Amino acid sequence: MFKMKNVLAISAVLLLTACSSDNDSPGFESTDPRVPETSMLRVVHASPDAPKVDILAGGAILNGLENVDYQVASGVFTVNATVYPVTVNAKTPSGVVEVLSASLTANADALTSVIAVGSVADNTLEILALATMPDMSVSGTTQLQVVHAAPLAPTVDIHVTAPDVTTLSSATVLATAAYKDATGLVSVASGDYRIRITPAGSDTVVFDSGTVALASEEMLLIAATQNVGPGDSPVSLVVAGKTGAVTILDVNTPADLRVIHAVADAPAVDVIANNALTLFDGAPFLGVTDYASVIADTYLVDVVADADNSVVVIDDASVTLEAGKTYTAIAHNTLADIGLDLVMDMPRRVATEAQVRIFHASPAAGSVDIYVTADGVITDATPAFSGVPFSSGMLAETGYVALTAGDYHVTVTPTGTKDIALETGMLTLSANMIYTALAVDAVDGGGPVQLILADDF
Repeated sequence: MFKMKNVLAISAVLLLTACSSDNDSPGFESTDPRVPETSMLRVVHASPDAPKVDILAGGAILNGLENVDYQVASGVFTVNATVYPVTVNAKTPSGVVEVLSASLTANADALTSVIAVGSVADNTLEILALATMPDMSVSGTTQLQVVHAAPLAPTVDIHVTAPDVTTLSSATVLATAAYKDATGLVSVASGDYRIRITPAGSDTVVFDSGTVALASEEMLLIAATQNVGPGDSPVSLVVAGKTGAVTILDVNTPADLRVIHAVADAPAVDVIANNALTLFDGAPFLGVTDYASVIADTYLVDVVADADNSVVVIDDASVTLEAGKTYTAIAHNTLADIGLDLVMDMPRRVATEAQVRIFHASPAAGSVDIYVTADGVITDATPAFSGVPFSSGMLAETGYVALTAGDYHVTVTPTGTKDIALETGMLTLSANMIYTALAVDAVDGGGPVQLILADDF
């Protein structure tokens, strides 16, 4: 159950998001005839299992801040220095849920970074408000604040050095930080730096930014957030500046790749990259491999018969894999007209929803309707997805659909009919899980349609 609603009395300099210069959002009206003092603010979504959220002031969306996702941060915005009624609404499958509300004070000339941290599943979601007083009067400098916002990461040392420094020591430690600890505002000469993170007291690097350019007269928040993508590093950095933010991955971050064999009349296959690297060996029809971590690059991929690698069914398919991204390569269609579809996966699990993704990979089925019902009865039901075609190029799919945890039946029919081609029976879907299914042909081709189940099924 989604139990996050709190009423927070936070008397802090709050920067909860962009306000336009004319301050026309609800809750920002002032009857004071004098020119009001101003405050600066920004907001960061740093809760790794929280859904997208809307930010409201006075009951209305605050300057376009809706559907704010994990590791997204606003730029720095100016508002009148006053007290604001602010609410945070989570987007859940059952509707919009108010999860946080606060009476928040924005103090004159201050910059406050407001960070949503913690875990929804653990009921530790909270707002961390970091107030600073920036001074941009010195050109050639960058002001920055570093915060540990990764709930699963231990106490760490944060080292900031020149890019070419190879040896870390106590002298290179900018801060030692436990979860939710933050530095004050630190002024450094603008230029190129390297940020490395080690467990406290250790020289074992668990995050390495590589070279990072710090621009002159910037006001940066550098938040170590939970890594929810490929690689061994426990964190990635959200670096929020005046106009927006970027996420910096560890320099050694790979891409993750798996293969699904959905060609009913094809034998078990090997997947070989650049004629040298066997990524997957002996993947059978209906098989779903584990994810393999590979160096981000462009590869020429061959799909060959496992029993005889001289039998090449896909030759030199160009596949580009980006660092920090997760992919599934789906071999599909028939052996005579085999295709390879590379799709991007979203591995972040959300505590308030089950995420379901369905692919149409059955050439024998033609165009289909897909029903998602509580009891499997479709007589008077409307398809959740109508007229889904089989495509010999990029497979048609539903995308990730957020569902409330519970019991469901998935039923597939030829488009426009109630003739059942496939029914799953009851599927129990849990929140904080991802479910992927592919409708494929029967063994050796043709009907009846069956399912390949992947991820948390």
